Amino acid sequence: MALLPTTVDFTDKDFDSLRLRLQNLVRSVFPDWTDFNVASFGNILLELFAFVGEVLTFYQDNQARESRIVTATQRKNVIALAKLLGFELTGARAATADVQFTLGAPPAADVTFAVETVVRTQEVTDPVRFQLLSPVTIPTGANPPVATGTVENSQTQDELFDSTGLANQEPQLTFTPFLDGSAQVVAGNGTFEEVESFLDSGPNDLHFTVVVDQNDQATIRFGDGLQGAIPTGTIQILYKTGGGPDGNVDADRIVVIEGTFTDAFGNPAQVTVTNPSAASGGTPRQSLASARVLAPASLRTLNRTVSREDFENNARKLTEVARALMLTSNEDPTIGENSGILFVIPQGGGLPSQALKDQVENQVTVVFPNTLTFVVFVQNPVFKTIDVSARVFLRPGTDTATVKASIEQAVADFFAVSLADGTPNPTVDFGFNIKDADGNPDGEVAWSDVLSIVEAVAGVRKIGDEDPDFLLNGRSDDVALENKEFPVLGTVTLLNGDTGGPL
Repeated sequence: MALLPTTVDFTDKDFDSLRLRLQNLVRSVFPDWTDFNVASFGNILLELFAFVGEVLTFYQDNQARESRIVTATQRKNVIALAKLLGFELTGARAATADVQFTLGAPPAADVTFAVETVVRTQEVTDPVRFQLLSPVTIPTGANPPVATGTVENSQTQDELFDSTGLANQEPQLTFTPFLDGSAQVVAGNGTFEEVESFLDSGPNDLHFTVVVDQNDQATIRFGDGLQGAIPTGTIQILYKTGGGPDGNVDADRIVVIEGTFTDAFGNPAQVTVTNPSAASGGTPRQSLASARVLAPASLRTLNRTVSREDFENNARKLTEVARALMLTSNEDPTIGENSGILFVIPQGGGLPSQALKDQVENQVTVVFPNTLTFVVFVQNPVFKTIDVSARVFLRPGTDTATVKASIEQAVADFFAVSLADGTPNPTVDFGFNIKDADGNPDGEVAWSDVLSIVEAVAGVRKIGDEDPDFLLNGRSDDVALENKEFPVLGTVTLLNGDTGGPL
């Protein structure tokens, strides 16, 4: 007699399933054992084995899942697996803003606002704080007494450590979240420079690396005396913490300046501050979903930018960039030889700022160098606006306002640049990336795809079946996209199929 039936589902590994399988095993070996009451000693043993089995299989499944970058769910494991591919997850970036300092009257002497002067929003609880990045001076007699400076949503930290004189020292920084690239290290033997690794470091090179864990806490690592010098004396580490999208405050939100100020003669100065334009550039740390996409892609580019895809992949390594398309004369005959145009879309959509375009250009030409004879131009994306019009018939008893809002949200999600996890939205793309069955560019927004999204909304009974009842840009047809065009949602017009009026 078989000890277990051949139809056992070995993917069922919870407590109840294991207990049932053990009971069946016992019955197959000891047919006379029928006492499976809770208080039975034999049943207690079975449940004990089932409990241990459930725990062990959980750990086995968890280890298998966390050992692969496509299935890992813990940030520390994704960081470790991505590092094997030479890819590092980026942390949050700090928002910046231009603020205006204004005195109550023209000063009798220069009034200077030092680096790290703190300005903030007006909230009493959890205000958004910024610090001044460089000194700002309102000169003597200035009228109007106004000056502008740049502030950053960050805080400077200063920590001291004693060198042990041993190889591979690893002081761990206390404050979080650490801002990438902000560490400045000075020891008894000089000022140290941050590098990616010690592979090219000699015994006298004052180098250090930074490792950031899943809690955004940084550890500074020094060399062993053969690859990278060992620090001596007292180690001073200056670094910044903060960042994130919360720093993207609206215009005129930064209105409080902390501290008291005087002019060069010691006379008190009355100061007000404001930000005429909104703060920008604050982004969250890189999501796990984004890392799963970009880490394998990084194997194609390594440390250079050569192919068309290299430009796109390296541009998207910046967390501020949601989508990128590189076109050369091979894809667009109007582009000159030995040059290319890199179109970038920022996170959240819209047009990239000049600062972001400059950052992308630096990323694909300096950080990841391109060939010297190739010229790249970073430009705004070319958007193709898609207007949607639909005559909608509702199910009886549904709330019209709720259905309308749901349709608008569903269509907006369909045309969103990115998904909620930060990865590219697969339903929309540049025209060049949309291929036909033979792999040739065939960019279009499919009329049927958008129709299906609307029809699937809860409360929608049907869409009118006449030709003009569902339109994209005024037509019951697909919308063609040129290679460089990216579709964005325009107006959404919804009519009530039963009344003929607006939904």
